[in-house]
Amino acid sequence: MTAVWVSADQERCISGGRCMAATSEVFDQDEDGLVVVLTPQVAPELEDRVRKAAYLCPSRAIRIGDGPSGG
Repeated sequence: MTAVWVSADQERCISGGRCMAATSEVFDQDEDGLVVVLTPQVAPELEDRVRKAAYLCPSRAIRIGDGPSGG
């Protein structure tokens, strides 16, 4: 299984923190509480948790894909 890529749109982020709670290995928040992607290329063992984080995001700021753009 190949790794997936994740990106986040800080302009859409509403600082809910659900992504970080679901997958702190991949997501964090900056000083304004906006999402920061720590690891854009997600290991296969974290893929389910990253997909859950994207699902839980109230502003749909997280994108998952098969390339560096997350698309």
